[in-house]
Amino acid sequence: MQGKITKAIAGFYYVHVAGSGIYECRAKGIFRREKKTPLVGDEVRIELISEEDRSGNLVELLPRKNLLPRPPVANIDQVLILFSMRTPDPNLILLERFLIEAARRDIPALIGFNKIDAAKESECLELQEMYRGCGAPLLFLSVQRGDGMEEAARLLKGKTTALAGPSGVGKSSFTNAVQDKVHMEVGSISRKLARGKNTTRHTELICIDEDSYIFDTPGFSALDTADLPKEELEDYYPEFRPYLGHCYFQGCAHLSEPDCAVKAALARGDLPPARYDHYRYLYEELSELEKRRYK
Repeated sequence: MQGKITKAIAGFYYVHVAGSGIYECRAKGIFRREKKTPLVGDEVRIELISEEDRSGNLVELLPRKNLLPRPPVANIDQVLILFSMRTPDPNLILLERFLIEAARRDIPALIGFNKIDAAKESECLELQEMYRGCGAPLLFLSVQRGDGMEEAARLLKGKTTALAGPSGVGKSSFTNAVQDKVHMEVGSISRKLARGKNTTRHTELICIDEDSYIFDTPGFSALDTADLPKEELEDYYPEFRPYLGHCYFQGCAHLSEPDCAVKAALARGDLPPARYDHYRYLYEELSELEKRRYK
């Protein structure tokens, strides 16, 4: 039988087989000999030991489409990057890092802003304008009220989705809202830090329906872009693409150089100023990291 690993705990792998359910499996010794580690999200073949006990063995690891290293999860169709409008306020530089990391791994991204019931409409419109050209669909949600959840369910249908974002933004509440098979513990907000307490303890692939899954991924809030060459940063800003190659200087960084096509587009109002500011912030950060490496 073929299935998908939904959870891995203490050497046991829980494999969902469409139409049959979950089987508890151990990995055959060949995995250890070949130094292969099955991951949540992997497509595998299993041999049945007992239908009554719902037990089996992993016998083959099928080719992976992609892999995220932290936490290690495989075969992702898309990532939903979830932030909140309040408690905590959205950290847009962190959002930029998520978008860049997803693009570097060729994983399509969705952006969700939760708790819109606590924000002004003008704030939502400002974010909509800011990210209109980023290449990722935007969802404005109130998981508590149900706003935007039908659209979210449509975008999750038939996909394996990784749910990313800082703690306290409503990831567990969102997961509970889109399925009723697994109840995720919802954490409280730390008053001192105005951020959530991470309640997820392990990576788990939750089956929404027969062909739709969602990852609840602990530790997914600190993706690292430090190894990105600063000269490549422009490639991760789709809004810049019409202007790249039209600057006066080859290798223009779009910061203070004269006759910069990107800066000219910004002056005309063709680029969102906040997105450009984020680009500038990250470029300068990467430049500083590069200097430290070569000292």
